[in-house]
Amino acid sequence: MPEADKPRERLLAHGPAALSLSELVAVLLNAGTTKEDVLSMSGRIIREYGEKSFASADNPKRMSEALDIPIVKACQIVASSELGRRFYKSSGGRSAKVRSAKDVSNYVRDMHELSKECLRGLYMNNHHQIIHDEVLSMGTLDANIVHPREVWKPALEYGASAVILVHNHPSGVVAASEADVEITRQLVLAGKIMGIPLLDHVIVGKGKHVSISVNYE
Repeated sequence: MPEADKPRERLLAHGPAALSLSELVAVLLNAGTTKEDVLSMSGRIIREYGEKSFASADNPKRMSEALDIPIVKACQIVASSELGRRFYKSSGGRSAKVRSAKDVSNYVRDMHELSKECLRGLYMNNHHQIIHDEVLSMGTLDANIVHPREVWKPALEYGASAVILVHNHPSGVVAASEADVEITRQLVLAGKIMGIPLLDHVIVGKGKHVSISVNYE
């Protein structure tokens, strides 16, 4: 790559606004690995993890395993994300509000085009504001992977009043599978025990969304 086209050099010459998201991440990561250059790595991280998941990342071990990147790189990402959150909070930033499956779909627009299946938990306060957003798993949803304790642990840590789950179908076919419905049923029951309700489980993909709705009584 010509020297002038490298992300760091472009940042110095033109400022941060001129860089793409992948280029900004490349500057953050500084260098790639023996098997992947830094621009390829940064682009893959955004494609597979999603923009909002990247911005809310807080678990370097999970990110390292899910994306197959060195733990040092994952720590860099998590540290930068935490800085952004703290600056946003100190400047009086307000959290997004979600009141419907459509709101959820709009909030996770970055998930619609992910190449891997990803499950995220949106943790809300009493005013329907998202106070925490976390990637809970990557890969095909399975009851053995999506354990209730993994879903409600962040809810307790952040004092959430309710939880919404959302995952993507890379194919764009957003119809709920039997496994999706069964996992949702188990989590709704767990939420009742915890006293922190699961308000919805939304499936998104290729600009479409659907809310899983079954009788859990």
